[in-house]
Amino acid sequence: MNHLESTFNGKNGFWRYIVMFVVILIVSNTIGAIPLLIALVIKSVSNPAVFSQIAANPNDFSVIGLNPNAGFIMMLFPFIAGLIAFVLLVKPLNNRTLRMTINGTGRIRWNRFFISGTVWLILSALYLLFYLKLDPANFTLNNKTASLIILSIVSVLFIPFQAAFEEVLFRGYLMQGFAALIKNRWFPLIMTSVLFGLMHAFNPEVKEFGFLTMMPQYIVFGLIFGIITILDDGIEAAMGAHTANNIFLCIMVTNQSSALQTHALFEQYNIHPWTELAALFFAGMVFILILKMIFRWENMALLFDKIKG
Repeated sequence: MNHLESTFNGKNGFWRYIVMFVVILIVSNTIGAIPLLIALVIKSVSNPAVFSQIAANPNDFSVIGLNPNAGFIMMLFPFIAGLIAFVLLVKPLNNRTLRMTINGTGRIRWNRFFISGTVWLILSALYLLFYLKLDPANFTLNNKTASLIILSIVSVLFIPFQAAFEEVLFRGYLMQGFAALIKNRWFPLIMTSVLFGLMHAFNPEVKEFGFLTMMPQYIVFGLIFGIITILDDGIEAAMGAHTANNIFLCIMVTNQSSALQTHALFEQYNIHPWTELAALFFAGMVFILILKMIFRWENMALLFDKIKG
């Protein structure tokens, strides 16, 4: 065991984790927003109303003269800024490195990342095909142009940073922090999943369908990624699945309330959150069982074991 146990070799005063979390949020929402702010200022010279227009519809980047793909890149800059801030702060704050936060050994297992991502992509594709067959009237072809190729390139290049930021922060850093505080595995799993859900509380889906309707989806995502982090003793598999999930959604399917507003291949008209929660839960269980067979996890009871530190 390395991922959670390794945290006891660093500096673990819980105030350090609070400082890191707060600083990262500030950096991602200030420095990370600079490219968008520059574009807004430039556009405001010819259109003084641009600030009120973008405030009314934050996902409509055409008001500042950006095409959907350029606007999508702007949306991802805060995650890149947050990840850079984490890399710079984790050594002085916690006497650890980014790699130690990933699995505690200092060595990244890239095979875990790509295998997990491939499995999640296959499950996502099967679910979309099933949904298209079951309810074809709920979907329309949204993009058949060359911009879809550009979107695919942008997604593959930039989404890994967004997913890595969230996984490093939650399943890596904060899970280690809660493990140092409580010295078991189930408490970090629950806490990081709930915090992961709350971090998405301002997503447009929450505004559209309600807090209590959408929070279970985000928390279940957190639980799935947290379980495979504990069983695989590192976050590479979680990063792979998270990356694959977001790339797939960006390229393949979008809807009016999606946080990932892209010019995807399909647009979905009607969203059924509780049906999608049930599908996510089922897919998550299948996903965990498949990875269990591939990675040969033997001790599923590890989730409830105490941590020696």
